[in-house]
Amino acid sequence: MQKQLFGTNGVRGIIGKEITPELALRIGEALGTMRPGRIAVGMDTRTSGPTLADALKAGLLATGCDVVDCGVLPTPALQYVVKEHYDGGAMITASHNPPEYNGVKIIEPDGTEMGDEETIQLEELISDKSLPVKPWDLVGTETAAPHLIDEYIHAIASQFAGKPGKEMTVVVDPGSGPACQTTPAILQALGCRVITINGIMDGTFPGRLPEPSPEGLKGLAALVVASKAAFGVAHDGDADRAVFIDENGSFVEENQEFSLIAQHICRKAKGTIVTPVSTSQMVEMVADKEGCTVQYTPVGSIYVARTMRELITGGKQVVFGGEGNGGLIFPMHQFCRDGGMTAAMMVSLLATTGQSLSSLVGQLPPRHMIKDKVSTPYGSRLIEQLNKRYAKESIDRTDGLKIKRQNTWALIRASGTEPLIRIMVDADDSSEGIALFKEITKSVSDILGNMP
Repeated sequence: MQKQLFGTNGVRGIIGKEITPELALRIGEALGTMRPGRIAVGMDTRTSGPTLADALKAGLLATGCDVVDCGVLPTPALQYVVKEHYDGGAMITASHNPPEYNGVKIIEPDGTEMGDEETIQLEELISDKSLPVKPWDLVGTETAAPHLIDEYIHAIASQFAGKPGKEMTVVVDPGSGPACQTTPAILQALGCRVITINGIMDGTFPGRLPEPSPEGLKGLAALVVASKAAFGVAHDGDADRAVFIDENGSFVEENQEFSLIAQHICRKAKGTIVTPVSTSQMVEMVADKEGCTVQYTPVGSIYVARTMRELITGGKQVVFGGEGNGGLIFPMHQFCRDGGMTAAMMVSLLATTGQSLSSLVGQLPPRHMIKDKVSTPYGSRLIEQLNKRYAKESIDRTDGLKIKRQNTWALIRASGTEPLIRIMVDADDSSEGIALFKEITKSVSDILGNMP
């Protein structure tokens, strides 16, 4: 069986179409039936958040759960709170999607997102519209706990001794999302002088879209240069990811970000880094140089987090994990992507090395990554045909099809959230990368052209 409603990171869609208060109510009833107890609920700043949160809470209360409303906060903040105190959680967010979208992420008691098998069980309960509700004297109660966000801020700041950000200026762009309340406070606790842009919570996202793209961060880049800041940091809509602008106003590609922080961590501790097959080989090259190893997983932070925990349970030393999209996981803190922790770690990295961000990026192994996507509802059939066409190549089938040619690889996989396939090529030589990309896209076009 496969998930039908939920994708790689929860359920998302356009408000009033795919996502409705009725669906949120049913999710709440299903979650309350599956995970009875005290459930924490949070949301990002989207204008549709309160409506969906109230509907979801109604479902939880009707099934006898006690609801703790944490208000507006980043997804990793809710995950931390759940890990420390509650029997589960639900986050109302559509992450990096545009403002007309919203959705729900389900949080397990350990703070990780719900896994595939459990999500399939949840979907079966959502489809059952006759779930029993409790009688009047057994319904749940609701309490408000907006103060718990301070516990999350302190948990991150306490990971760093002293004031590593002393005399360091940082520009923070929360994108009008919930990190307005957290990342500036975290960095100030580390001693930084903090300047903000798009720092007022607003679900219409007036300054830029929730996806922190190089184009959307031009205002941040200009402010970094004008203020002579050490770097700029920006978050997506729910702040589980962080991306960076160097002191010259240049965007730091997310795999470079991952590699820099991996290098910083591996110089202090030796062990395994866990990351999806979509991450640049740059991370493996850096890890190998520092005496660490890399283990690959399917694409999706939940697979990274669960693999990290399984390895640790099996006695392995796991020092770091994450994805090549700015979503990094720090096991000493919690097993989920955390943009606030990532921002703090960048402060520590620069303070430790005494070098500028642009200088550190310039010292990384050169890699060239190409990303593209093709709209098609035939993702699985396409992968099957590509498997046959490239059967004699060196293949990794962890997720989709990864074709390896010496120090160059191409990954073709079906999206877990949209009717499209994603194509990625990673090479140490740009001409080789371009040649492989052209070959793969032609193969995809040929196969799709022959499909009925």
